[in-house]
Amino acid sequence: MKTFQSLLVLNSLPVCSPLPGVSSATPTEEMNGAGNLMDFLDEPFPDVGTYEDFHTIDWLREKSRDTDRHRKITSKSKESFWELIKSLLDAWSGWVVMLLIGLLSGTLAGVIDLAVDWMTDLKEGVCLSAFWYSHEQCCWTSNETTFDDRDKCPQWQKWAELMTGHAEGAGAYVLNYFLYVLWALLFSFLAVSLVRVFAPYACGSGIPEIKTILSGFIIRGYLGKWTLLIKTVTLVLAVSSGLSLGKEGPLVHVACCCGNLFCSLFSKYSKNEGKRREVLSAAAAAGVSVAFGAPIGGVLFSLEEVSYYFPLKTLWRSFFAALVAAFTLRSINPFGNSRLVLFYVEYHTPWYMAELVPFILLGVFGGLWGTLFIRANIAWCRRRKTTQLGKYPVLEVIAVTGITAVLAFPNPYTRRSTSELISELFNDCGALESSQLCDYINNPNMSRPVDDIPDRPAGPGVYNALWQLALALVFKIVITIFTFGMKIPSGLFIPSMAVGAIAGRIVGIAVEQMAYHHHDWIIFKNWCRPGADCVTPGLYAMVGAAACLGGVTRMTVSLVVIMFELTGGLEYIVPLMAAAVTSKWVADAFGKEGIYESHIQLNGYPYLDVRDEFTHRTLATDVMRPRRNDPPLAVLTQDTTTVEDVEALIKDTDYNGFPVVVSRESERLIGFVQRRDLTLAIKTARQKQDGVVSSSVVYFTEDAPQLPASNPQPLKLRRILNLSPFTVTDHTPMETVVDIFRKLGLRQCLVTRSGRLLGIITKKDVLRHMAQMMNQDPESIMFN
Repeated sequence: MKTFQSLLVLNSLPVCSPLPGVSSATPTEEMNGAGNLMDFLDEPFPDVGTYEDFHTIDWLREKSRDTDRHRKITSKSKESFWELIKSLLDAWSGWVVMLLIGLLSGTLAGVIDLAVDWMTDLKEGVCLSAFWYSHEQCCWTSNETTFDDRDKCPQWQKWAELMTGHAEGAGAYVLNYFLYVLWALLFSFLAVSLVRVFAPYACGSGIPEIKTILSGFIIRGYLGKWTLLIKTVTLVLAVSSGLSLGKEGPLVHVACCCGNLFCSLFSKYSKNEGKRREVLSAAAAAGVSVAFGAPIGGVLFSLEEVSYYFPLKTLWRSFFAALVAAFTLRSINPFGNSRLVLFYVEYHTPWYMAELVPFILLGVFGGLWGTLFIRANIAWCRRRKTTQLGKYPVLEVIAVTGITAVLAFPNPYTRRSTSELISELFNDCGALESSQLCDYINNPNMSRPVDDIPDRPAGPGVYNALWQLALALVFKIVITIFTFGMKIPSGLFIPSMAVGAIAGRIVGIAVEQMAYHHHDWIIFKNWCRPGADCVTPGLYAMVGAAACLGGVTRMTVSLVVIMFELTGGLEYIVPLMAAAVTSKWVADAFGKEGIYESHIQLNGYPYLDVRDEFTHRTLATDVMRPRRNDPPLAVLTQDTTTVEDVEALIKDTDYNGFPVVVSRESERLIGFVQRRDLTLAIKTARQKQDGVVSSSVVYFTEDAPQLPASNPQPLKLRRILNLSPFTVTDHTPMETVVDIFRKLGLRQCLVTRSGRLLGIITKKDVLRHMAQMMNQDPESIMFN
């Protein structure tokens, strides 16, 4: 599990020795390098201990600060009844945040679902009795709807019928076609314009950035209020436009924005980036919970796919947030079926062992599709970044929307929303189904219960549906490659599931017809007798959907749980597991990275994946800076550096921090000071401490140096000094160093030999070295 529970083990490694020369510090200072941060102020000054944009947090420092905060609250709670109440409120604040996240994310998901249903149907027509009703809701309220024509009612009129009075004919078809394309272009134009003007971070899926943020990276504004508002609105517009994208991935981003919003209400989370990320992990679980109606799958998704640090406490809170979010969504009941999801199905036939063969073949297809999609999409996104195409995001969205709408309208399986398509593909063909996919030739002498309809020969409607599905499969495969990554909110879960569901339904119908016409074959003889209900094509669609989603994302455990929660198909866990594992094996044979990891690499985010293996035999001395012919390492001395020297060093360099040594001659390491803390400390000292001038000596020792009386007042900054920075020796294998960076979430590690400072290794250096070892461009790591 991706936690820091190996902290004690790694701290016992011989290469990670404590620094010499710090025995004079108090025990509190040794445990907390961040400490109280200022010696010359009664209270800490604002923004100390915070991080700049596009920088990585120090997990150990955040953990230490939270431990100190908790220790103070515990000690104060014994002093008075009021302090005891405050300590209890602090303890319950985490659960309150989870409750608020669940309520808001569930409400937003319900509103998005209702709005998407209405606006998707708006492209085809309008409800005369109440224009805010979708097609289905409009016909529910009608007293003139018949069972055979359940989708037709006088209150619902298509645009051509409303404008010309004619519902049929070439003219009506052309007019409906034109207005369908026009509405799609309008929705997508509004979506991309709002994103471009108000919240550029609202585009895309959001999951690659959420993974990076949860690993400790700072992206200011990515989880802000404007991003939340614009993402919610544009997600409705983008999905309603008919583009090959889903709302499930962006809902994780929306839920994390909710989590970040409520973190600002509690100083426990707003002032500690490590604690904030615990909340965001739980929020991601709530996002998947409302996206799929899968609370348990949401918790497992957060654990398996997005979270970097997931302690047991976060697991419980994630479960609670997912529960509240699912309950809120169920209360809104956006699908009108008293269920959390649109895809709920009930199959009445068990699966048989012989069917594992086509299930595994669907897994192979899912793995191959995942590999094809990732490579093609990354190539297209890289082209977008490096050519003129990237300068015209609005034009690109309009062009792709136009092509999608023009090609989608003639085919009924691509014209409808992708969620409705998947729902129809998952459904079993009962006696009440009127879909083309259920146009079988019935035996007039059949007298069986409704739920036990035997296999039947396919009628003309089924064969017509098959070639339409085949065209839809090719269309979805190609258009999704160009859609994912555009400057609008775009999820990948639903398009991937649609590709797999189409392929699975085609395979399922093929197996069903083989079993009917060749029931005497040896593979069918033992389990498929004439007149029996043997094969369920909808099950194949479900297995295919899981396989393709697994091939793209490389999810396994959480994928299977999400799929059986999504459909209610608990009995079919084994086929889902077989397909998911097969798709992952096949896809991993061509490359270990899923789509989200590939986009992280493409964007150059400093994400150190715990699943990457480092097997090269290099040492810390091969990676550390300074290298040969590089200028010497920028350091501060403990008692001879002036304020002017420090300010010049900060101005001339862009390093995140500086090692502090006894002297430049000995280079014996004392500690490490963060650049931001140093800047804020000097700025505050100049404002609030008399006598601090440019020639004042900055000292990091416990006692002030002996200076002539004529010298200006020195500035003591010992308490912003981290007295226990992580160190390794120059002969430490890089395999160990990489493991330390992964499991402890370090920003940097100092390299020493016998207590003497030799160099520094940053997270960026580690990522560059790993890229170089894999024959990739080391300069692709763009951020600090």
